[in-house]
Amino acid sequence: MLSYDIVIVGGGPAGMAAALKARECGIDSILIIERAESLGGILEQCIHTGFGLQYFGEELSGPEYADRFIKQVNEQGIEFKLDTMALEITDDNVVYAVNKQDGLLEIKAKAVILAMGCRERPRGALNIAGTRASGILSAGTAQKYVNIDGYMPGKKVVILGSGDIGLIMARRMTLEGAKVECVCEVMPYSSGLTRNIVQCLDDFGIPLYLSCTVIDIHGKDRVTGVTIANVDENRRPIPGTERYIECDTLLLSVGLIPENELTRAVGIELDPVTSGAIVDEMRETSKEGVFACGNVLHVHDLVDFVTLESQTAGEGAAAYVQGKKTKGDRIATKGVGAVRYIVPQKINLNANDDVKLFFRVGSAFKNATVKVKYNGEEIISRKRPRLAPGEMENVIIKKDMLSSFSKDGVIEISVEV
Repeated sequence: MLSYDIVIVGGGPAGMAAALKARECGIDSILIIERAESLGGILEQCIHTGFGLQYFGEELSGPEYADRFIKQVNEQGIEFKLDTMALEITDDNVVYAVNKQDGLLEIKAKAVILAMGCRERPRGALNIAGTRASGILSAGTAQKYVNIDGYMPGKKVVILGSGDIGLIMARRMTLEGAKVECVCEVMPYSSGLTRNIVQCLDDFGIPLYLSCTVIDIHGKDRVTGVTIANVDENRRPIPGTERYIECDTLLLSVGLIPENELTRAVGIELDPVTSGAIVDEMRETSKEGVFACGNVLHVHDLVDFVTLESQTAGEGAAAYVQGKKTKGDRIATKGVGAVRYIVPQKINLNANDDVKLFFRVGSAFKNATVKVKYNGEEIISRKRPRLAPGEMENVIIKKDMLSSFSKDGVIEISVEV
């Protein structure tokens, strides 16, 4: 049996940032397990720029951002196993994994960091009528075909969903010579970043239809067109608004789901909204010694935030291994009204530093006020000119403020207009 202080499942931006931070905190025995044939995760196929503005203060492509961390991992001598699939994590933190070189691996870990990322929601979750014709792909799959494999998925494209991957692929397909007929979004607002709407749709004259969805897919062997329709406030198609659009490709950008099969199998408590683990301020889950970070915890809008959060998990795992992680009375966090969720969901009252609470809203707001209350008493009020579901927000709870709270209290975040 192999033995390490920290085993990290996932070698994308989250896993690498966590490993590097743990090494910085004095942990030498670290192993990264990555199922792909290279480190970097999804960034390897994201050849567009826009990464690193928050963390590095400069604009990088996905591979450039990943490469900076890959170089650091190699320079620090952090061990990693590629083309290796983690199969199971036992109650005593033994990680079972498999690859072609070693066969079945049994790895004992003092702490485990989950950094498996997320996957796209498939067509099967959408209940769209039509046959199983070719030409229906998730936006991420199309991105891999174009950017990695050099294949064009189609020439006449409709995109369902205005998530960031879908918006970016609208531009990418256009640049490669395809005609993007439109982007349909079932909600009355886009779920992507504003900058992507401007740079990927507006700059190329690609229409965005809000409160609109695909209700039928035509074609037997290959997609020949789709029928779209406007939807009401309950997201039901409105009769009489149907419109046929000829196309040979339908790209789906209808949400991301944390890759939480391992998390669920080990019995970790999950948040019903994020589908990720419930964690404390150091990203420790309900299972002692197991931490989670990045898109496997909750889906982020910027990889820069993934990096920062994963550094917190790396620091927490290192402190756990070294016997320095604080334990004590906790308070809970709770989103109210338009605030869909908050991460972390629990905070130790004797936390070593200020705690940043990340949250997302479920509707778009202008000139709103973010209210933070502790046991019903307002402690923070911040004016925000704009809030959008596609953009993650945060507030900071100061350490000295935490020390004045009592066990089992609740911090609530709400939005008022």
